[in-house]
Amino acid sequence: MGNAFLVRHAQASFLEPNYDKLSKLGEAQARLLGEYWARHKIVFDRAYTGPCIRQKDTAALLSDVHKRAGTPFPDPLVLREFDEYQGETVLERSLPGLLETDQTVRGLHAAFQSSSGSVEKRVAFQKLFEEVIGKWVREEICPPGVETWLEFCSRVNSGLTKCLSVGSRGERVAIFTSGGPIAVAMQRALHLSAASTLNVSWMSRNSSWSEFIYSGERFTLSSFNCHAHLDDAAMLTHR
Repeated sequence: MGNAFLVRHAQASFLEPNYDKLSKLGEAQARLLGEYWARHKIVFDRAYTGPCIRQKDTAALLSDVHKRAGTPFPDPLVLREFDEYQGETVLERSLPGLLETDQTVRGLHAAFQSSSGSVEKRVAFQKLFEEVIGKWVREEICPPGVETWLEFCSRVNSGLTKCLSVGSRGERVAIFTSGGPIAVAMQRALHLSAASTLNVSWMSRNSSWSEFIYSGERFTLSSFNCHAHLDDAAMLTHR
């Protein structure tokens, strides 16, 4: 059997013009994970990352710490299958119409617009985002030019099959990705409904890892959302 560690990227630059870059706190989270794995002699045979900057930079910072500690780390192969779903695009293309027809969305959007301070804005945005993405998952909205929820799940599962079906017995594999693909891996292991899978996607902390055991058709959850490297509450983030 092999072990696959799916890592959620460290904190990105939420509510900034370019979300797809690590924040200073996110950079520290990635380094702490590298230090933790190196200290506990957690060595990997192969590594993969999604195509997002925040995913690749999490892997790069961790790898650098690993190597400086004298612990080898494989160069990650980039697989587009581990990209996050297009949540920002779903929101952008669906929101104008929903503001005209959906009272709940209209209220959540107004609360976000009137919020002040980073914490209040984060909370208000998350409520709005979850409402709209939930409609996308339930196929109540299908913005043009955006993959559907089912297409997203199929893409991630194709990536999992691709990278776990090669290699030698007993390998340890690291996959740097996002909350959505990790939730799809949970769905694959636990046969979750779409609604439960979406709920799981909100739970992964930045730079946490979830471990799965695999062999042939077997894909079993070993642990979820591990963040032992973040022993300071100020380092715990979801966005």
